[in-house]
Amino acid sequence: MKMLMLCSGDRAPSTRFRMYPYVALFRRAGHQCRVANSYPQKYDWIPWLGFRPSQLLKKVVRYFQWWQSRFRGDEIVIVEREIFDNPTFDLEMKFRSTVSKFVLDLDDGVFLRYPEKFEHLARMADLIVCGNPFIQEWAAARNPQTFALPTCVEMSRYMKKVWSQNPDRPIQIGWIGTTGNIQYLQVAAPALRRLARELKFELVVVAPESEPLKSLDLSGVTVRHVAWSGDTEMEHLREFDIGLMPLFPNQDWDKYKCGLKLIQYMAIGIPAVASPVGVNSQIVDHGRDGFIASNDTEWEQALRQLLTDEKLRRTVGAAARETASQQYSIEANFPRYEAKLREVFQGA
Repeated sequence: MKMLMLCSGDRAPSTRFRMYPYVALFRRAGHQCRVANSYPQKYDWIPWLGFRPSQLLKKVVRYFQWWQSRFRGDEIVIVEREIFDNPTFDLEMKFRSTVSKFVLDLDDGVFLRYPEKFEHLARMADLIVCGNPFIQEWAAARNPQTFALPTCVEMSRYMKKVWSQNPDRPIQIGWIGTTGNIQYLQVAAPALRRLARELKFELVVVAPESEPLKSLDLSGVTVRHVAWSGDTEMEHLREFDIGLMPLFPNQDWDKYKCGLKLIQYMAIGIPAVASPVGVNSQIVDHGRDGFIASNDTEWEQALRQLLTDEKLRRTVGAAARETASQQYSIEANFPRYEAKLREVFQGA
């Protein structure tokens, strides 16, 4: 198969985890697989050029990629979410008209932002690859050709956690994510404040910027911000002793999240505490490979257990790594993905 992946850019989590890791595996399986990124990256613009000219440049680049695709004779195009972060979908239709199969990959509730657009995209796709069962439920109501593919990690990159033997080192409770999502920490903040009065720990926040931390009430909590970088991401993850994935209850957008940071913690081999929102409750087997917390009391109880019991941290962390390897790794899921794409292509 001659495949083209239309991606947001190498800093976008959906590109980094749902597109790039599969490229080498597709090529190894005998397929021609190319990547075409947005330029500037889908959610960015070039300051010296200006916002509107940057959007125009994105369109020019994408149209050039479409002409390239026609010239090369691509057979399958896989669109990561959407080509442009706006209501338009004319370029998706152009790609659809020049390839045998059009595949739409969804790892968030992007259809909540542009409902009319995604109604069209869902119906014209030959396959919708869904990051979790909630997205698949939405997609299946519009197109019978759906495939569940969780957002996965490459276990070969996630080296097992080496637990510190230094008794003076504070336990690190960690959170990793985008700057805009730092706001979710307010869900766990009351428990963290209470625990900080009794127990020694450090809250480590790995994100591009720290500005949103100023709006959170983390009084009494020792907080350290680390600037996110793809080059140091693994290093900082392995320093965590406990991971956090709080989400807001009763918000549609959060319902469709794919639990990536939770899976990252598990792959490293550390225990995590997560809100029971969306797919989180399906990823975690509460008490065995992680903990689910619905309110302030449950957040405090789960974190207290983990902060005061090193053996529990290690045991739950080991089980979490096994779960990640078996269910949420690129290595375990690629054969399913490749087989499904073959099936769809050969059904032409």
